Amino acid sequence: MFRLSQKELARRLKTSQQQISRLESPDYEGHSLANLRRVAEVLHARVRVVFEPEEKDAGKCVAEATALYGAKRASAKRS
Repeated sequence: MFRLSQKELARRLKTSQQQISRLESPDYEGHSLANLRRVAEVLHARVRVVFEPEEKDAGKCVAEATALYGAKRASAKRS
């Protein structure tokens, strides 16, 4: 668990305490992946993005198994 005040986190991110307050607000919709990565770096953490079905679609399945991303693609050389 991280025990930083908004003021201290803001200082480490070189931003304002008000911006940190906005990031923590459940109503704030201005999050960017780049900004979340900056926060994670300062906190020595990582960002995980998870897509979950909405409650009404809880019974639907999007994929059979966990998709692996970031795997290198085999390059096809043409003669």
